[in-house]
Amino acid sequence: MDFEAIKAAAQGYQADMTRFLREMISHPSESCEEKEVVHCIKAEMEKLGYDKVEIDGLGNVIGWMGDGDKIIAFDSHIDTVGIGNINNWEADPYQGYEDDAVIFGRGGSDQEGGMASAVYGAKIMKDLGLIPAGYKIMVVGSVQEEDCDGMCWQYIVNKDFQGQEDARSKIEFVVSTEPTDGGIYRGHRGRMEIRVDVKGVSCHGSAPERGDNAIYKMADILQDVRALNESGDGPSNRVKGLVKMLNPEFNPEHYEDAQFLGRGTCTVSQIFYTSPSRCAVADSCAISIDRRMTAGETWDSCLEEIRQLPAVQKYGDDVKVSMYMYDRPAWTGEVYETECFFPTWINKESAAHVQALVDAHHALWGDKRIGHADADQKRDAMHLREGRPLTDKWTFSTNCVSIQGRYGIPCVGFGPGAESQAHAPNEITWKQDLVTCAALYAAVPGLYKPENKTADVTEFRQSLTDNDIR
Repeated sequence: MDFEAIKAAAQGYQADMTRFLREMISHPSESCEEKEVVHCIKAEMEKLGYDKVEIDGLGNVIGWMGDGDKIIAFDSHIDTVGIGNINNWEADPYQGYEDDAVIFGRGGSDQEGGMASAVYGAKIMKDLGLIPAGYKIMVVGSVQEEDCDGMCWQYIVNKDFQGQEDARSKIEFVVSTEPTDGGIYRGHRGRMEIRVDVKGVSCHGSAPERGDNAIYKMADILQDVRALNESGDGPSNRVKGLVKMLNPEFNPEHYEDAQFLGRGTCTVSQIFYTSPSRCAVADSCAISIDRRMTAGETWDSCLEEIRQLPAVQKYGDDVKVSMYMYDRPAWTGEVYETECFFPTWINKESAAHVQALVDAHHALWGDKRIGHADADQKRDAMHLREGRPLTDKWTFSTNCVSIQGRYGIPCVGFGPGAESQAHAPNEITWKQDLVTCAALYAAVPGLYKPENKTADVTEFRQSLTDNDIR
């Protein structure tokens, strides 16, 4: 394989990738509103000579290169979060700017930059004849990830393929192009969305003792939820904190995997109430909890942990703890209902598909993370990359929660940009990253060694729920 030719081709497409990324950024594309950016991507793929480009029923855009039976896929979610307070932005988040090093705008790092690199990475494969015999390349621009990570791939597996076994038999592995700060990522924590509802009894606010204030009850529960996240795991802790899963005493089978992924966390993300008026006692209160799960935790253990909090026990049947479901219509109008549970997963570092990316990086760029260096820390990538291992894990979660966590289709991550830019104002990504990633994507299929594939590449994969969800 001519690695210098691959690098030269990727560098030659830098201006095209920059233009394409800026075009994607110019189309606001929050979850369920991706139509314009989908058609932008479809047009780019067609212009580049993809063998087939399609939009499925959910609205995912999928481009194909090659004609083999086995598939190597590249996934980029193309929806973004909103912009938040516009006053926190230094420039228009959908027009932005570029200079010699960076591209500014919502979605640059999270994660339309990955789409630009993947689209052109497949183009380089075609230009240089790098698609191995018997394989084809699948480039996915997936929707609704910010709303419900992995649901888009549940749809792909069960609607575009003929279910899990069919997809697993055809897809060798998937490269997630989520931002990885120059690293190759082989796993991440899972997450779930938990709701806590508290009942109260309303009365006139002039005599609150006649009622039962649900907000006061919730105030007690909130303190326990906070303690669950912040407390230690010693005998003096009234609520033992989630840090306990790093301790072999509490997590004997999986504490080493938990130490790799990092401890679980929980935080209250939303609060709701009902009350007849501002002159009345609140008769209900509810919160949403964002729960990040490390190795050794299960969906039901996380629910039970909340149910066993002292304040929840105190209020007994007046408290209900449950998991959210997701059923928001896609931009096409399609509804794919699923649970808000996103499983934890880790690959073995020796897995064949992980090693294909490691080998590609070593051949193209060396054995250390690379990126744009700049005296201005806002524009510098390397202060987040130097000294970190090349092979590591994400802090946040990705579509791999379904691809590998739910279905066991091998995943690995390498993508342009930085996790710290995700969901932040004044989001940027780096032009050098686009080139680095496009070159690596182009080299990976030819370096993948299927003879080294094992029956189970997973080091840890969280158990699924007992709900009837495919």
